[in-house]
Amino acid sequence: MTTTARKSGGRLVVVSNRVALPQRSAPGGLASALQAALRDCGGLWFGWSGKLAAETAGEVHHVQKGNVEYATVDLSHEDHQAYYTGFANGALWPILHYRPDVVEYQRGHLAGYMRVNEIFAQRLQPLVRPADTLWIHDYHLIPLASILRRLGLKNRIGFFLHTPLPAAGLLIALPNHRQLLETLASYDLIGVHTSRDLRALEDYFLHEAGAAMRLGGQLRMPDGRLFRAAAFPISIDTAGVEGAARMAASHPEIKKLRESLGEQALIIGVDRLDYSKGLPQRFEAYGRLLMRDPELRRRVTFLQIAQPSRGSVKEYRQIRHELERTAGHINGQYAAPHWVPIRYIGKSFPQALLMGYYRSARVGLVTPLRDGMNLVAKEYVASQDPADPGVLVLSRFAGAAQELREALLVNPADTEEVADALQQALRMPQRERRERWAAMIEVLRDNDITRWRSTFLNVLRGN
Repeated sequence: MTTTARKSGGRLVVVSNRVALPQRSAPGGLASALQAALRDCGGLWFGWSGKLAAETAGEVHHVQKGNVEYATVDLSHEDHQAYYTGFANGALWPILHYRPDVVEYQRGHLAGYMRVNEIFAQRLQPLVRPADTLWIHDYHLIPLASILRRLGLKNRIGFFLHTPLPAAGLLIALPNHRQLLETLASYDLIGVHTSRDLRALEDYFLHEAGAAMRLGGQLRMPDGRLFRAAAFPISIDTAGVEGAARMAASHPEIKKLRESLGEQALIIGVDRLDYSKGLPQRFEAYGRLLMRDPELRRRVTFLQIAQPSRGSVKEYRQIRHELERTAGHINGQYAAPHWVPIRYIGKSFPQALLMGYYRSARVGLVTPLRDGMNLVAKEYVASQDPADPGVLVLSRFAGAAQELREALLVNPADTEEVADALQQALRMPQRERRERWAAMIEVLRDNDITRWRSTFLNVLRGN
């Protein structure tokens, strides 16, 4: 990527809902990968500042660090409510995660979503140079390229969707779906996580938007516009996670955790609190395990970290209350004075500490109902001690399941199947654990986040 990026002669312009400003705390894997790409050939990162004001201001805030410029805009409370809370997370997020039953659609929210994308395009357009390559991220900014094209930009523009993409039959349940989704044809390259997502995208454009498939995998719209879509499975900084997990093993907090466990095996789940993560079903499966296998009681502990998310939304408050109630029920039924079956923690932890938690766990329990990729699954594998690795129990509906085939793959809605997998994982001999882990870590070392972003950018730039 380094050589080809420099040959292109232009900068990379990254656009996302939020910007990882350099003065903030250490960013995650995606932000680090994008910053590395920006530094490689000079660039600009544009998006919302994270600040709310009485009115959406026209001023663009600029921060420079080395050869990378960060440009952000403030949004009004009204615009943010309609664009982010209302349409992006009230309508798009549930439909993309196969939950049309919780879609809350309002025309005013769609209008606000389009208005904020228009604001972004108006502020971004003067900052773009003719040779720049633009890379736009995620469902918040689907129509951005179409607006930039209307403003005259002819640059190469790519888009990456970080969520799953459901089948066309579900996408059309979104009101005014064509008004929004057909704007994706304004990109030169659309990236999704998996071949399943790619089939859904192609099916939508072929059967709903009247596109035709051309040789070489291009799609041609009725107006003649050509674009390409492909699967680029996102990954992690594998070597960085491996190193962080080794270092975290000596962290005082990790030592305290291991001391508190004694001889008990640890099952760990780490998720953002969201209805797509299958947390109530996960708790139920663990309860079934304890009911069916009394020998495991007092010999296993389940640590579930559920990072707070969108607390103002009714469905998220309901999930939190349900988890607290279920954890209390299981603990009340099975706990002993020196043993708590479930340790449920509703807050976030530093990334470096999480790697130590993963390394301490005999089982990584990653069972979303739907997920674009799920990097926790990959981080769990990369965090393991090669001499004595744990076992990954993984939803077959997470994108990561298409790569991590040596995990124990389950249907998260089948709590008996998940309980079976937990039982198998806890009793799996070390030799089998090492064989399964070795196959998965090889995949992650071959396909890390650097390869993901370099592959995408090379295809976008035509290298």
